[in-house]
Amino acid sequence: MSTRRLPPLHAVRAFEAAARHLSITHAARELNVTPGAVSRHVRTLEETLKASLFVRRASGLELTPVGRSLADGTREALDRLEEATAGVRLRHYRQLSIGVYGHFLSRALLPLLPRLRRDLPELEVDFHASTNPLDLLPSRFDAVIAVSGTGRQSGLVVRPLMPITTVAVAATARLRKGAVDFARMPLLHTRPRSEDWRRWLDQAGFHAVPVRGGSSFESASQTLEAVVADLGLGIAIEGLLGPDLKAGGIAIAHPARRPTRRHFTLQYDVRFDGDPSLVAFADWLCRALDADRHYSG
Repeated sequence: MSTRRLPPLHAVRAFEAAARHLSITHAARELNVTPGAVSRHVRTLEETLKASLFVRRASGLELTPVGRSLADGTREALDRLEEATAGVRLRHYRQLSIGVYGHFLSRALLPLLPRLRRDLPELEVDFHASTNPLDLLPSRFDAVIAVSGTGRQSGLVVRPLMPITTVAVAATARLRKGAVDFARMPLLHTRPRSEDWRRWLDQAGFHAVPVRGGSSFESASQTLEAVVADLGLGIAIEGLLGPDLKAGGIAIAHPARRPTRRHFTLQYDVRFDGDPSLVAFADWLCRALDADRHYSG
């Protein structure tokens, strides 16, 4: 029993594009290949079918009767193929491993994850949170979200995500009683950011207020929970306060804001620059955070 040899799919696609444009050059540009490659694919198809598909005239290409019939059929077949695969997404991206500062994950990233699944449903990302900067080394992950400057770093791509500006916060119920007295209220401390209070107090003009004493906590999230419980005043990163302010348990206690030179940044090794999965995630994250800031503003 003889077996009929089917033409390769790339030859069919090359022919369909050339038939649609009536131009080998335009077809090559659409398919991102050379004109020579398109011509070879068309010749392969003609040899398989043992029929001429184009007449080459001075004005350009013209389809033969066989070519017109095949163009109609291939266009319809490719349309059906596209419809059949529309609901079955093939994974175009590799799975990513992202190290991330824990408070950024809980306040900025987790609220955005439904949007990530909607916008890039085929991209899978594992997040690994830590409060220890030594855990967030780019060499340990595909990329990290950490606190750093925005300047060039040897061997790394650094993409700014959010500037770090600190503000003082208090329990909303306490603020209803009037302005707080920073010299009398306990000041709550986040151990990884032990200098925040002194720097903010000096920025706000409270040079004489001491920062000794007051409870201390392992993470910024724990500090904010203590503020909600009215154990004292806290220092917070303004860009990450959205969920807490929306919940209503805390409020900004003073108009003074202290900008810093530091940002939350996405960092990854230069060898991944151009990696489709990482670039898709990085571009999406920058757009999503920028849109969120404009919406909040």
